[in-house]
Amino acid sequence: MTNRRTILKLASLSPLLRFAPAWADDRVFTHAISLFGDVKYKADFKNFDYVNPTAPKGGKLRQKVLGTFDSLNPYSLKGDATSVSVVETLMKDSLDEPGTRYGLIAESIYHPDDVSSAVFRLRPEAKFHDGKAITPEDVVWSFNTVKTNLTTSAAYYKNVAKAEQTGEHEVTFTFTEKNNRELPAIVGQLAVLPKHWWTANGADGKPRDITASTLEIPLGSGPYKFKDVKPGSSITLVRVPDYWGKDLAANVGQDNFDELIYTYFQNQIVAFEAFKGDQYDFNLESSSKAWATGYDFPAIKDGRCVKDKITLKKVNGMQAWVLNLRRPKFQDVRVRKAFNLAFDFEWSNANLFYGQYTRSRSFFNNSEMEAKGLPSPEEMLLLEPLKDKLPAEVFTTEYVNPVNTDATTRRANLRAASKLLAEAGWNVTQQDGKNILKNAAGEVLSVTFTLDSPLFERIALPYKEQLELLGITTTIRTIDSAQSQKLLENFDYDIISGSFPQSLSPGNEQRYFWGSEAAGKTGSQNYAGIKDQAIDALIDMVIFAKDRKALVTACRALDRALIWGYYMVPHWFIPYERIAYWNRFGKPDVTPDFSDGFPTTWWWDEAKAKKVNAG
Repeated sequence: MTNRRTILKLASLSPLLRFAPAWADDRVFTHAISLFGDVKYKADFKNFDYVNPTAPKGGKLRQKVLGTFDSLNPYSLKGDATSVSVVETLMKDSLDEPGTRYGLIAESIYHPDDVSSAVFRLRPEAKFHDGKAITPEDVVWSFNTVKTNLTTSAAYYKNVAKAEQTGEHEVTFTFTEKNNRELPAIVGQLAVLPKHWWTANGADGKPRDITASTLEIPLGSGPYKFKDVKPGSSITLVRVPDYWGKDLAANVGQDNFDELIYTYFQNQIVAFEAFKGDQYDFNLESSSKAWATGYDFPAIKDGRCVKDKITLKKVNGMQAWVLNLRRPKFQDVRVRKAFNLAFDFEWSNANLFYGQYTRSRSFFNNSEMEAKGLPSPEEMLLLEPLKDKLPAEVFTTEYVNPVNTDATTRRANLRAASKLLAEAGWNVTQQDGKNILKNAAGEVLSVTFTLDSPLFERIALPYKEQLELLGITTTIRTIDSAQSQKLLENFDYDIISGSFPQSLSPGNEQRYFWGSEAAGKTGSQNYAGIKDQAIDALIDMVIFAKDRKALVTACRALDRALIWGYYMVPHWFIPYERIAYWNRFGKPDVTPDFSDGFPTTWWWDEAKAKKVNAG
């Protein structure tokens, strides 16, 4: 029986002994983790190859953000929170290795061969901006908080059963399933929040509430901290000179600006005019029209402003008109297929996009994970057990988008769409001198395109004309970003333009893109409302793939199931980034394979800045 003296003796032991692990400490911890085998940089590396280790510090960088904000707390669903963050994560991505992360707050990581858990050892020197050390308690509290508060985090960390302190500077994450190869890397992305700050009283004397929106400047731990906040308008960060991680090899040559200024714009057109007027420094161009016709202002011609294309080794995920299957009218695949037949990409590419785009035909465009031809024998092993739950075309036909090469093929596609709609019970009737579609219950087939940018109106309008030729009553509605966010969170729309970015190592994020459980969760990214047992099974095959070959095979099988479900009308992609920037900056000679490096690796160049300002 344990007596009081024994309890007192145990209490006097060192913290490390009180957290003594059940295993013998023969675990091998590593400074980095990769989903693709060995990491590029060894434990004694000095800096990444894509940085300038002697980059000067100074100057300021002005960036744009589309939208607005009324909260500085991104860990709550309440309010319209900024994406600007000043807290560090356990690990940090490498920009020239796919699926690879290096220790940041965590100096090292270990997981057993069966990937049933992951153990992180924290750096004793890691601290928040108030000087307090970052502790295992902060890590555990952060994990529990974001998993509870955020729908996407709940899905992302679904298979992380718990986080617990297991040593003086050690945290162990235990997983609900084994061999989910991505879970250690996912946990490494966790932003570590200061528990002592969030659980204390705020400046108003009242207890802080991390589930609520707030404009109180939060405590951070990164290379920058908040300097000035103008709600809905701008945020200014200032570099922290005594940042605890400034000399880490994974940080050398980075975070070089003294100030980062984020200016918010409600409208992309207004934002671009501001860029031309030198009101911010860098523009990642998303508009083909602007790229083709908008960059003819004097500063481009005389070199004060630079226009460039950067080809990266990345997967082009799916961008599409997303059809909301929560609406009964879209639950019939024939209706969804008709919407795809009615979209004239070729006309749009020639007349609106200046021929810059390629039509998307995959959820993993431009990669080895894109499904082509018929299923391979390896894919068939995955697909055959699901045959009764998948479209027959998955097994018999290579997916090809409808093509509108001329007026004849355009009419043929519309006739095919009309036939499908009739088969689905939507028949043409006359109303107010116009053809409209009604079903047997007298309901009109009407749809609303909900857009968050007027730039998409010119793309939606020709599509509207095609749909109305079929008798589909079509409305285009453009709203601001705050309204759009609320509609997305509650899935209150017919059709939206959605984007689903992919990495070179797809995994757990597929669950909240297309998983059945995410379809009913407020704030998830399953915008289409897909609830399909076969797709759920294929997602798990992606997540639990044992090696790269198995992963590629599972992604191709999933790709087939998604594309033949006609859950969305594919848009387009370009295999490069279009950037423009005011020529005040230096950047390394080496561009990393998977990023343009901006703004992390760039720096202020005083000589260039003087030339630009003189012009």
